[in-house]
Amino acid sequence: MKRSLLASLALTAILSSNAVKGADRPAPPPNIILILTDDQGYGDASCNGNPILRTPNLDRLHREGVRFEDFHVSPTCSPTRSSILSGKHEFKNGVTHTIHERERLSLKSTTIAQVLKSAGYTTGIFGKWHLGDEDPYQPQHRGFDEVFIHGAGGIGQSYPGSCGDAPKNSYFSPVIRHNGRFVKTSGYCTDVFFDQAMAWIKSVKGDRPFFVYLTPNAPHTPLDCPPEYEDRYAGKVGEKEAKFLGMVANIDDNVGRLLASLRQLEIERRTLVIFLNDNGGTFGCSIHNAGMKGQKGTAHRGGTRAMSFWRWPGTLEPGACHRLTAHVDIFPTLAELAGARVPDDVRASLDGFSLVPLLRNPRAAWHDDRMLLTHVGRWPVGADPAKYGPCSVRWQRYLLWRAKDRWALFDLETDPGETTDIALEQLEVVTRLDRAYDAWWSAILPCLDNEQAHKTAPSINPYRKLYWDQYQGPGPNNAPPEGKS
Repeated sequence: MKRSLLASLALTAILSSNAVKGADRPAPPPNIILILTDDQGYGDASCNGNPILRTPNLDRLHREGVRFEDFHVSPTCSPTRSSILSGKHEFKNGVTHTIHERERLSLKSTTIAQVLKSAGYTTGIFGKWHLGDEDPYQPQHRGFDEVFIHGAGGIGQSYPGSCGDAPKNSYFSPVIRHNGRFVKTSGYCTDVFFDQAMAWIKSVKGDRPFFVYLTPNAPHTPLDCPPEYEDRYAGKVGEKEAKFLGMVANIDDNVGRLLASLRQLEIERRTLVIFLNDNGGTFGCSIHNAGMKGQKGTAHRGGTRAMSFWRWPGTLEPGACHRLTAHVDIFPTLAELAGARVPDDVRASLDGFSLVPLLRNPRAAWHDDRMLLTHVGRWPVGADPAKYGPCSVRWQRYLLWRAKDRWALFDLETDPGETTDIALEQLEVVTRLDRAYDAWWSAILPCLDNEQAHKTAPSINPYRKLYWDQYQGPGPNNAPPEGKS
């Protein structure tokens, strides 16, 4: 109780001093590191009960920070990323897919990186962007000072139109776009992203607070990792599962290296580290799903529930919070922690709430009547938006889920695996949530900016064109010499 009170007072003092202009010696806002993995599920960590995988460093974040146990994201990659950065439902950002120009974060949206910069932060992204590969949509125009990224939704991916990566790219020694120039790296992709982030942190520490958005593309397919990581699980599970678990184990080792670096640089107690995964577990590799139904690409709890660990030694008292929380809450939380001013029009558009009261006290009363609306999107290119595609509404203990042409209702408190439909027994709840869904759908339709963008998509992928132009190659069939990128 005493430690909890001291932690709450410390956080209150930081926020109060940041909010008071002209204070003689205001407490500095924290450095912020947000780690977001790609296609790692809630159950893909030993602290969440995985019987095979060992993740001692994620377990440490789980143990040493505030952990949100009922935290939700979107069912797929780009939607989650857009909501984290904007504090709004992905459809409000025009993001209804992960390709076909429908992954682009609307230029009308303000990012948390832009808001943090206005509060004096320096900002960097390392890894996956996946919110538009055409120049106006790139992170250097969305609030990031340092940019070290691959293209598209994954290293080596490419699709017709604007979504694509450098040609023939791979997970080992990938070609990365670093502040507008392609560079050939050396090593495994996750190691490369963490190495670059740690080097940048070392170069900027102490000048002003920093925000690091560290977004490895692992453990997204294609499943590939250094052999020594696959060997940890070979024979215990199938071959692809061994690769998948090896990729997660490699992430865990890198998290450990990052935490050690923060201590070595003597900034551990001034740095908030947040760890999240971006959707439910990857297709075909569900080893442990914590008793939930569904995975990536579904509107079930198993498609949206995510890890959410917040570690800030000396300020946040470790503990579990069971409030219904989500990715859209990150924007207002980081803005408050930074003492940043959010423009009135941006604040009015937010779907999230600040988690600061829960970081002070995980058992605090907090927006207990909120609803979270999920829609997988991904309707066919050029088709009208499908109101009743795979979708759901979460409210308190209930999940309303669309089953073909009708709603099904589940009580997650007594039925976390969504096995028994109680819609007929709880008609008032169904009616309430159905009306909320109707109102939400009507409100988001005018925001779907990207639905016709495929009609004006570039004929040559912009990443490939930039890559060829940098090396003055004669055409798209001639890549730069090996080792020159």
